[in-house]
Parts: sequence; C-alpha cells; structure tokens
Amino acid sequence: MSEKPLPYSDRIALGDSGMVIGPMAYGCWRFADTDVRTATARIEAALEAGMSLIDTADIYGFDGDSGFGDAESLLGDVLAATPALRQRMVLATKGGINPGVPYNSTADYLVSACEASLRRLDTDVIDLYQIHRPDFLTPAHEVAAALTALRASGKVREVGVSNYTPAQFRALQAHLDFPIVSQQPEFSCWQVDPLYDGILDLAEETGTVVLAWSPLAGGRLVSPKADRSDNDPKLLALIEVLDGIAEDYDVDRAAVAFAFLMAHPAPVVPIVGTTSPARIRAATDAFRVELTRRDWYDILEARLGAPMP
Repeated sequence: MSEKPLPYSDRIALGDSGMVIGPMAYGCWRFADTDVRTATARIEAALEAGMSLIDTADIYGFDGDSGFGDAESLLGDVLAATPALRQRMVLATKGGINPGVPYNSTADYLVSACEASLRRLDTDVIDLYQIHRPDFLTPAHEVAAALTALRASGKVREVGVSNYTPAQFRALQAHLDFPIVSQQPEFSCWQVDPLYDGILDLAEETGTVVLAWSPLAGGRLVSPKADRSDNDPKLLALIEVLDGIAEDYDVDRAAVAFAFLMAHPAPVVPIVGTTSPARIRAATDAFRVELTRRDWYDILEARLGAPMP
C-alpha cells in the first residue's frame, strides 16, 4: 500500500481578525542597501508566489554602527511608490532590539519603537507586531501593557513573539486579554530544536502560527560550501538525503528543505529570505514535493545521525 503524502496548509488564519496568510512568507533581513525599483521587484515576486506575509524588523539593515530602520524605510518607500501592494500583504515587523543595550521591551520603548516603525513603513497600521527577542529585565505584565495599548489604539492588529521559549510565551500570554497569534523561532531541517523544546507543541496547543526564520540554516543547506568534504558529517548526510528527494521531484535542495517544515501540523510557515526574484519564485517548487512520512523521518534521522528510537 503506497504511503499518502504529508499534507500542508495552503491558507493559514492569523488570529481571529480575518487575516489569512500563505504557506510561505517573505523576509526582509537582507532587504536594505538597494534601490526602490529592485526592492519592489522582490516584493512583487513574493506576493505573486503566494507569500502574503512580508516580515521585517526595525533592526534589519543595522551593520553595527548605522542602518537601524533601513529595511523598514526601504519597504515604506516601496509601498509609497506602489500603494496597491499594501492591500495585498500582511505586514509584519518586530521591535525590542535596541543597539548597544541590547534589548528593551519596556512599555515606553515598545510604543515609541512601534510608532517609529509605522512612520518608516509609511502605513497606518502594522498587521503583526512582534517582540523580536525577550528582554529579561522587563516584567511580562509591562510588555503586555504596551502590546495592549498598541492594539487598542489601532496601531497594530495582532501581536506575536520571536525567539521566545514556551515558558516566556506563557508568561506574556497570562497578562493579555487576546491571543499571541505567532511565534518566530529558528527552525530548519538542520536546526531542529523546536521539535524537542516545546515550541511546536505549544503552537498546536494554542493555535499559534510558527514563522520559521533561517529555514535554510543561514544558507548552509544550499551554498556550494555545503558540498565540501570538510563539513560536518551530519550535514553531508542530510544534504545527501535532501538531494535524493529533490531528484525524485526535479526540484532543488531548498524546495525539499521548505517542504520538510511545511509538513509539520503546527503549522509552520518558512520565511524565505533570498534577494533574488528568481529564487523567490523557485521556492514555491516546495509545493510540488509530496513528502511521505518515511521521507520526513529520513531527513530528521540524517540530521540526528541516528535512527529514531
């Protein structure tokens, strides 16, 4: 009896606001340092590929000395030049990283950071506002107060968190009268901690959408360096399995890596970060990869370097 392919969600609700996103998202981490025309081509390619959630952050573009807010400002320029694009996207950004501090989630800072993001993005509302990294020195009730105020004022529609542990998520949720709708961990078939640390289990428990950053392990899964013999044996074994599946479907390795994430029932939405419109479009080849349960566990076992117990 042939095995049925693992399903994935092609329309994913983001909270109760009626916002629906596609199974993949586009991330603007490498978005800065280009012109409006080039940036517009990237956003148009992403939206045409069904990546309706566009994810950025106020820290994106910062190089250690300058550039804070540059990615948001460029995206704002894109939206000002082509206003119709705003209606086609779910616009997400993040705040709470304060260069030199490094983290600040106090109520005053978060409100001011969100307001600055609104100005840079040239928009009246941010669809999804996320705390970028947990600030250990701000109590959860104060973070919740800021998010509540931002949502009540209409400056944000929904809120999420990024790089939070399940316990940090629950501590913040306990002080909110509305649900946290997303969490953003690092997750790939190389970085598999969310399978074990409770992140994905919490998502299934709460109905939270998982937005996976670095779904290609920062390029390790697809760069030419990944084929060098001096790499981690587990990485080479993983690449061999990915390539075998990719050959079956006549796609590239990245498509299989994306499909691995989308097969999880959480659901998981990979954030595609390439700056090439061609590679943005190619990412959707993942929809043609029909992983079986055996395929999926082959990938995980290659990463772990051992069969499942």
